[in-house]
Amino acid sequence: MSGIYDIIVIGSGPGGYVAAVRAAQLGFRTAIVEREHLGGICLNWGCIPTKALLRSAEIKHLAEHIKEYGLKLEGSISADIKAIVARSRRVSGRLNNGINLLMKKNKINLIWGEAKLVRAATSGQLAKIIVGNSSKLAMEPQHPIPKEVLGEGIYEAKHIIVATGACPKTLPGMEPDGNLIWSYFEAMIPKTIPKSLVIVGSGAIGIEFASFYRSMGSEVTVIEVLAQIMPLEDAEISAFAHKQLEKRGIRILTRAQIDRVDKGGHFVTVYIEVDGKMQTISAERLISAVGVQGNIANIGLEILGVKTERGCIIVDEWGCTNVSGIYAIGDVTGPPMLAHKAEEEGVICIEKIVGLKTVRSLDKDKIPGCIYCMPQLASVGLTEAKAREIGYDIRIGRYSFAVNGKAIALGEDQGFVKIIFDKKNGQLLGAHMVGAEVTELIQGFVIAMNLETTEEELMHTVFPHPTLSEMMKESVLNAYGIALNA
Repeated sequence: MSGIYDIIVIGSGPGGYVAAVRAAQLGFRTAIVEREHLGGICLNWGCIPTKALLRSAEIKHLAEHIKEYGLKLEGSISADIKAIVARSRRVSGRLNNGINLLMKKNKINLIWGEAKLVRAATSGQLAKIIVGNSSKLAMEPQHPIPKEVLGEGIYEAKHIIVATGACPKTLPGMEPDGNLIWSYFEAMIPKTIPKSLVIVGSGAIGIEFASFYRSMGSEVTVIEVLAQIMPLEDAEISAFAHKQLEKRGIRILTRAQIDRVDKGGHFVTVYIEVDGKMQTISAERLISAVGVQGNIANIGLEILGVKTERGCIIVDEWGCTNVSGIYAIGDVTGPPMLAHKAEEEGVICIEKIVGLKTVRSLDKDKIPGCIYCMPQLASVGLTEAKAREIGYDIRIGRYSFAVNGKAIALGEDQGFVKIIFDKKNGQLLGAHMVGAEVTELIQGFVIAMNLETTEEELMHTVFPHPTLSEMMKESVLNAYGIALNA
């Protein structure tokens, strides 16, 4: 097979498929190459199915505390892990099918296989890729790929966008084996719930799995080499979440250096050094959650001389690499490795290629981050420490869930909102939250930052009552010593 296009996108994750849709909307003849599943890791093995698992965990948690709401439930609550996993896969499958419909609706050619860059665009030639068969196709029976639609062949385009995403990092001695040591792939589809579990890494992936498995009844230990769990979060927010997670029975070890990991029989044993003392932890399973790295191997980057650094492709603010006609977006270009960042980069890249006057580069300081454990965390902008490091003279506002009517009525009164202003001009520099549904609330502050809203404008904004969102306004008032309900 062969074909000539205006734009070819390699990878159909959030960045890739959104870029392809935007290109088609703007009149480009567009194709997308996918080696595995439409939607990439996010839809199939990350963002979406993990939230389905966490929803099951949340409902189980509520059921276990049902008496607090004046209700009775006969019998005990138990988890059917097979059914829980099946539901998460159905959720994934539904959205997977939705992307397939988007491709058809926008007349985007879908090429199944593994792409490799072989030629850059020059004044006389189009950029070229070769697509070969992929061993990863149809690895999940839920999404089989018919052989007749495989797209092996040579394809050319004026512009080729690399959106190949990322894969789990591995540390020596902790390589996932699908049995005793899991990556997030295995952790999402367990056949049984392990009685004991060690999680190495306390970023979003590690903490979300810790929250899920603890709700399912596992004895969970989290190991973090740094002094703070969720190290990208504001220290005060992280410390509060740390205590709440420990109250749920999750054991957390910080400043813990792993010496080695031994596997034997039905257990894995971790030898760690904490505060200069060696100790061991044995568990039925270990989840390696030490981060992800860009998928840059075997896609022809070195053939064309595309520059990379620390496992990621180097691009400018528009997604352009150093090679003519070759672009990159999303996780493969480095942190923050977030689906919503990839989507926005896809749109920006396409609109810059078109030359739209309205296109704007992405301000990474205004990208929100969310962690969906119990309690949830959400943030945007500068942490307190970062703001002080830069040299801002700051004003901080806080407001507790414990005095919010809606939070109390929900039985979710543990958490707080923290916001950071520039004293000089009232600019909102950062917002950080921990507590129920804060992943939904954070966007209010994201919009405020993008509109360059000042503290005075936030003070005069009317929030509905009773809502959790009222805490956003109260935190602003608190920053100026005039909170009305605290």
